[in-house]
Amino acid sequence: MDTGIAGEVRVGKRDSYGGFLKTHFRDYGMLLSLLAIMAFFQVVTGGTLLKPLNLTNLVLQNSYIVIMALGMLLVIVSGHIDLSVGSIVGFIGGLAAVLMVKFNLHFIPTILVCLFVGGIIGAIQGYWVAFLKVPSFIVTLAGMLVFKGLQLSLLGGQSVGPFPPTFQKLSSGFIPDFVAGGAINVTALSLGVAVTAALVYLGYRTRVNQQKHAVETAPFGFFLFKYTLLAILLVGFSYLLATYRGLPNVLVIMFALVALYAFVTNRTTIGRRIYALGGNEKAAKLSGIKTERLTFLTFVNMGVLAALAGLIFAARLNTATPKAGLGFELDVIAACFIGGASAYGGVGKVTGAVIGAFVMGVMNNGMSILGIGIDYQQVIKGLVLLAAVTLDVYNKRK
Repeated sequence: MDTGIAGEVRVGKRDSYGGFLKTHFRDYGMLLSLLAIMAFFQVVTGGTLLKPLNLTNLVLQNSYIVIMALGMLLVIVSGHIDLSVGSIVGFIGGLAAVLMVKFNLHFIPTILVCLFVGGIIGAIQGYWVAFLKVPSFIVTLAGMLVFKGLQLSLLGGQSVGPFPPTFQKLSSGFIPDFVAGGAINVTALSLGVAVTAALVYLGYRTRVNQQKHAVETAPFGFFLFKYTLLAILLVGFSYLLATYRGLPNVLVIMFALVALYAFVTNRTTIGRRIYALGGNEKAAKLSGIKTERLTFLTFVNMGVLAALAGLIFAARLNTATPKAGLGFELDVIAACFIGGASAYGGVGKVTGAVIGAFVMGVMNNGMSILGIGIDYQQVIKGLVLLAAVTLDVYNKRK
């Protein structure tokens, strides 16, 4: 028998490592898959994938998918689905265009109005699902049709733009370098190193607290490998961005939201209750959880994040188009399932949803660089999604 750190007792390292990897395959498998996919496209594209310009475009192109995936994760974990997010993105983009371009409203009140409208949309759909008990698939399918129609009506079937330059910076702007004059954006690199150090420290503190309370922890080798790899990836990513234009504004927004939702799902009562709701709604209700209100709030949250994604997407395009948001719901749902969320509810992590979103993003970007047609891209993405859900069903049966 081996005695590990802080009194952990394990039955042999091989059994410990193998058993932990088998139990937590969902957590580590997708990260390794993302790295493998990135390595593959880096080789076949002749090094184009990880060039600073392409990395920046990868962040800008997938920021709104990541943001919506955070909201969709909570909806899926609670045992529901939202098919309307793509239409909400297009509708909110159209609303922002009408307010700013046609009525010359300042971008700050426009953003506030759009986020409020997104929350109202989520509340309406959440009310039908939570209190009237209409299946979420039906409610949000209706919402997808309704808001696509309202988007076309709002824009009159035409593109509306361009937006004010200040609004465009929401998606196309960069954090300024406070140490000007060098070839490398020192501010971007410094922020990357600081965030990496903070994540490693928090991971270590979490591990110590888990050991103190006799909670299962990863074998030390896994812990060391995970955070060493994390540090290399984050610092390397920051360095590559620093050699171009630095950190995009939208990356900072995205990172702040990921940190917030990771905290909510892991450290708060409402986060634990959402998982309990998706795991067994009847048991959650009997334990005193107000399941209807919780379901309602997950849809409100989804509506606000879809509105934010709509603003970012519109700012990136610098115009609102009738086709904006088309098919986004499929990418967002796929990101959650590929990232380990269970189709049965009750299972899923924020980091998994983010990884799943970047798996989709890297595949889209890599296949586009290789000149693969959109038809075959859809086929490949569909097969990847099917494989991810099949793995989830297989694990569920075991």
